[in-house]
Amino acid sequence: MTIYDIAKEAGVAASTVSRVINNKPGIKAETRKKVQDLLKKYNYTPDAAARGLVMQSTKLVGILIVDIRVTHHINSAFLIEKELTARGYCCITMSTGPEDEKKAMYIRILEQRRVEGVILMGSMFMTDKVKESIQNHLPKVPVVMVNGYLDLPNVSGIIVDEDHGIEQCVDLLFRKNKRKIAFALDSVSPSNYKKQEGYCCGMRKNKAPKEDLWLYELEESSVKGGYDVTQKIIREHPDVEGIIYSIDLVAVGGIRAAYDMGYPVPDRLGMIGVDNSIYGEICMPKLTSLDNRLQALSESAASILREGLEGKIQNKKMMLFSEVIEREST
Repeated sequence: MTIYDIAKEAGVAASTVSRVINNKPGIKAETRKKVQDLLKKYNYTPDAAARGLVMQSTKLVGILIVDIRVTHHINSAFLIEKELTARGYCCITMSTGPEDEKKAMYIRILEQRRVEGVILMGSMFMTDKVKESIQNHLPKVPVVMVNGYLDLPNVSGIIVDEDHGIEQCVDLLFRKNKRKIAFALDSVSPSNYKKQEGYCCGMRKNKAPKEDLWLYELEESSVKGGYDVTQKIIREHPDVEGIIYSIDLVAVGGIRAAYDMGYPVPDRLGMIGVDNSIYGEICMPKLTSLDNRLQALSESAASILREGLEGKIQNKKMMLFSEVIEREST
């Protein structure tokens, strides 16, 4: 059923049907109702692509994620898409992979798709190649980076103070008389290095000697990766009293490793994750976690991008403050 079929049955011009669809004035009430009844009867849906050609607007927003399997990022993307869809936009979500060349390639793909706005999920997009690709391919398209920032005129960033949050995690463990603390990094990214810096600052602030700064990197960002790195920490430092993990998922594996090695949590070993995710709620004991404000982060990203799409002045940089959610693992 096309606009011309509706017009023929209603006995009006196709332009009249178009005006009804777009809620334009200047149409008699009875004519409007007749056309609306037919649109409803035939479940007529306007062709978005055709309307875009006429309006010079695609109403498309691109959402790029390095790894679509990362729960925290895909949950944030879901909240952003929900908000933008309610405003009439259609979101394209793509998984770029970690290589800079592929991230830059996906920026070019978004240009070809004629997107009107872009969301970059995570600090791993804070690279020179991504910056150059945005400059070359999307210089006038509003871009919002979640938990990161690039210094470009059309890019805004929302950053969470995870470094200060991790300092608070260290403080919590010290208050629990747990002074031998390790930090486990699940992957290399600017955001995770900020967490690691927060750990180091927290340890120094609490007067821990330099040799007690125990930094570890996981071989894989998974429950198994958390299990393996925790076993390694305990073998190399049997006097360890606390471990902070860069994400909740690997901390869950750590809790199991501690149990298997006879280190009861939290009596013998305090454990803290980051993300305040469902993983921390369902493990045993429940995991203390740094809440990096997923809901507020996502809502702010959607709001800032919407302002850019509407031609309003965008916030260039926004800071959100994290909070330690204490549960049974400390």
